[in-house]
Amino acid sequence: MTYSYLLDSYTRLAAVAGRIFSTRRLPAAVALAMALALVSGVLPGTTSPVYAQDKAPPAVAATVNINTADAATLAAGLKGVGGARAQEIVRYREAYGPFKSADELTEVKGIGKSTLDDNRARITLE
Repeated sequence: MTYSYLLDSYTRLAAVAGRIFSTRRLPAAVALAMALALVSGVLPGTTSPVYAQDKAPPAVAATVNINTADAATLAAGLKGVGGARAQEIVRYREAYGPFKSADELTEVKGIGKSTLDDNRARITLE
């Protein structure tokens, strides 16, 4: 983003804020600060959005046991693995037994070396 683009955006926002708060006869700087607070969700004197305080970030499993996890857990816990690939992991495990190493995961249809490398730290076998 360029400086002129940001300046133009803030100028437009200040004009809108001036029209919104003109009935209160607020100075333009105060109107701009109020508009920015409304748009960003950050109240003056705070550093984080107000709405973020009520909601916790979604929990993400640190590791996934590929020998016991169901398809939904595999899809949620492994990067680049969706529902179809997760089902393939479960099918492979049911057909050939538990995985002996994480490298064996590349034998599953749709799982390549790069997917394995992206998830190596998340995969457990026990």
